[in-house]
Amino acid sequence: QVQLVESGGGLVQAGGSLRLSCATSRRTFGSYTMGWFRQAPGKEREFVAAIGWSGSVTHYADSVKGRSTISRDNAKYTMHLQMNSLKPEDTAVYYCAAGLTIVEYESGYEYDYWGQGTQVTVSS
Repeated sequence: QVQLVESGGGLVQAGGSLRLSCATSRRTFGSYTMGWFRQAPGKEREFVAAIGWSGSVTHYADSVKGRSTISRDNAKYTMHLQMNSLKPEDTAVYYCAAGLTIVEYESGYEYDYWGQGTQVTVSS
């Protein structure tokens, strides 16, 4: 079992920045592909970004590409999502996820473990 804990959410004005973090105590963290997803009220969960086990491969949703950077530190069992130029439409609960065998990064069904989520609210 892999427990994931998100942090870093909050209330920010449009144009501002936030850095989300996802932490685990699992020493096998470095074996997992990690992803960020979000879900806004009344909407389906959507893919935000993903990073391969080594950190050399990253994927972004078009909605955040150019404004966000995903990174990981396998030595510290943590993953981060730096989000800049935030927009009100970025408001959602953000979840981190982990999976050992990921073929389609954007498919939440391929991830094995999920965190509880952290709320991001962007005011206009």
